[in-house]
Amino acid sequence: MNILVLHGSSRDAGNTEQLTNVALEGVQYTSIRLREKNIRPIHDQRHDEGGFDSVADDYDEVTEAVLAHDFLIFATPIYWYGMSGHMKNYVDRWSQSLRDKRYFFKESLGQKQAYVITTGGDQPRLKGLPLIQQFQYVFSFVGMPFAGYIIGEGNKPGDVLSDQRAVEEAKILNAWLKAKQ
Repeated sequence: MNILVLHGSSRDAGNTEQLTNVALEGVQYTSIRLREKNIRPIHDQRHDEGGFDSVADDYDEVTEAVLAHDFLIFATPIYWYGMSGHMKNYVDRWSQSLRDKRYFFKESLGQKQAYVITTGGDQPRLKGLPLIQQFQYVFSFVGMPFAGYIIGEGNKPGDVLSDQRAVEEAKILNAWLKAKQ
């Protein structure tokens, strides 16, 4: 199994990244930090006769990496009770890929598994559930199996490592990933 992590945080070494690192310790994976990519917001042309115009940015590069991996980890902090802007911007562009004849996007995603790792500071196990549900709906729409999620609690960087439940869940995911490689 080859693993890709899409990091949605705008912060280096934040809680979500630290929790993801626990889940991936000793596991071979590829990492993309969406904040380091130039991905333009979607210009919705779904119903235009000519379809979507090509966009000169890093979206295709990230999408090709997604399509080249079997297990996708969407790692995003909870920002205002949803996914980060970087992550949302990337996922919004999937509307373009669904119509792009270069990819068999929906069919390809249906052959992968998705996992979400997220953290937040304001009752995240409750208030982060809409984010999880949003991902569930997105994954369901494209036919991608949703393997699970971890929600951690932490505000300033490093706090999440004191969340014993989240760390234990990350270690369980780690053991499962190691067994699959």
